[in-house]
Amino acid sequence: MDKKNETPPYGEMETLQGQFLVAMPLMDDNRFKESVLFIVEHNSEGAMAIAINEQMPKIKFQDVYWDLSSASAVQNDKDKKIISSSMAAQPVFRGGPVQTNRGFLLHEGQGQFEGISFPVTPTISLSASMDTLRTFAGKDNPGNIIFALGYCGWQPGQLENELAQNVWLTVPHNYELLFSTDFGKRYDFALKLLGITRANLSAFGSRA
Repeated sequence: MDKKNETPPYGEMETLQGQFLVAMPLMDDNRFKESVLFIVEHNSEGAMAIAINEQMPKIKFQDVYWDLSSASAVQNDKDKKIISSSMAAQPVFRGGPVQTNRGFLLHEGQGQFEGISFPVTPTISLSASMDTLRTFAGKDNPGNIIFALGYCGWQPGQLENELAQNVWLTVPHNYELLFSTDFGKRYDFALKLLGITRANLSAFGSRA
């Protein structure tokens, strides 16, 4: 399977799940200026996405993990001891304005996480479970992951309305954009995938 352009699962309605949203110049919410969002769920009940191009300064995975573990209903005294050095230094992304005190992990594979991770595409899943975080915390090689605090959410029909108002551009699923591109270059890379630049985007926005 070509991970760069894999087709996400489709339900009874056309879905943008597994694709990206790129903020247009018409975006009047400063929280989403030049944002790139990965859509993790989109159906008749609404939509959910994780912002993937803004890291939280001076905060790493270990800092958030300890706080989340302390707040967990199941206290685990071993949590502080099982964090690998590679996971401890993982960056934390600003995932969105909803539930900013909750951690969300995008990771490869499903397998052992079936039932506790939500399958976004055939190879990428999302989890907010402490069990999943504990498993990944101890991994020396966690693979491709994105850890974020908070998410972006839309009520039924809200995202479709914003798309109709040219607030967002949609970008097909691309593995390199999600996991390989430097976070500071993801906005430009997303535009490049559509064959446009910031200059083209600004011109389009002024005409819309």
